Amino acid sequence: PFQFKKFSIAQDRCTHKVGTDGVLLGAWVDICETDMAMLDIGTGSGLIAIMLAQRASPEAHIDAVELEAQDVQQARENVRRSPWPEKVNIHHTPLQQFFPGKQYDLIVSNPPYFVRSLLPPDEKRTQARHAHALSFSELLGNTTRLLAPGGRLGVILPYAESREFTALALGSHLFILRQAVFRARAHKPPERLLIEFSLKKQNPEQREITLYEAGDQWSADYKSLTGDFYLKA
Repeated sequence: PFQFKKFSIAQDRCTHKVGTDGVLLGAWVDICETDMAMLDIGTGSGLIAIMLAQRASPEAHIDAVELEAQDVQQARENVRRSPWPEKVNIHHTPLQQFFPGKQYDLIVSNPPYFVRSLLPPDEKRTQARHAHALSFSELLGNTTRLLAPGGRLGVILPYAESREFTALALGSHLFILRQAVFRARAHKPPERLLIEFSLKKQNPEQREITLYEAGDQWSADYKSLTGDFYLKA
């Protein structure tokens, strides 16, 4: 299992292992004290949902949807072993068929993002990383269906794909509230873009996050961001 400070993530049966993208999103997305209902789309191992549970108010509840049966089973096991099993519920369903009868203050997703690239031979990897099972338009359409009027959507995407996603989001009347460019080193091109959208238009907050500052040493900014989670942060 991948050991964090307050929980661990078993990942031997998961399609995708614990990675920087999920940890970044779970640590970066803004959580307000009034956020009582949250949704993690494509939860995989349950990592981001459990990170939200650690950060959120004791009264908050996190739903998480996942398409792959083995990931659902492992996510449920990870939730049960976490300090917050009562705060997280894993649903085995496509987002398009998820009708919980409520709306969410915060929705997060580390979504499928390879829109036009060749599909890998493994079906589970295909579902997890290619947008044919959940297109950007479907993700955004269902997000607007499930968001409360004052709710937000937080995502992390490769920098190139983020432009297409942002354009589609604006077409769905979702506006950038916050965004952060992530790169490995200061002189390297951007690798990821973290974006938080709102249904209300306002001037967006912008920042940059660099992983390494000297050699292979994590930057002070990255350690500060992930310090509640990584053992060595």
